[in-house]
Amino acid sequence: MEIICKAKNIYLGKRIKTADSFWDRLIGLMFSSDMFGFDGLLIKPCNSIHTFFMEYNLDVAFLDKDLKIVKIIRNLKPWRITGLYLKANQVLELKAGALDSKIVEGDQVLCLN
Repeated sequence: MEIICKAKNIYLGKRIKTADSFWDRLIGLMFSSDMFGFDGLLIKPCNSIHTFFMEYNLDVAFLDKDLKIVKIIRNLKPWRITGLYLKANQVLELKAGALDSKIVEGDQVLCLN
């Protein structure tokens, strides 16, 4: 899947993996040393994450049901817990530095198959 901010013509990722089953959401990116073969992970439903057992930093975008960005956390370090964002219902995890600085809270994104 691809995720793009259409208004700004900026890709957030061209190879996004989806974690929408219980086990995929439970494991997420834990125990991985890299995102092999994909740019990011879209976890749904989800409104809070942790980075326990991670080996690298993340850029994180919390999205509401309409794919509007409600919270961005850049360079989230391993062994951290985010807040609970009640307006969010999915989370996009990208490797730190991958989320363009022009992408801001309030931006609308599109998911393309």
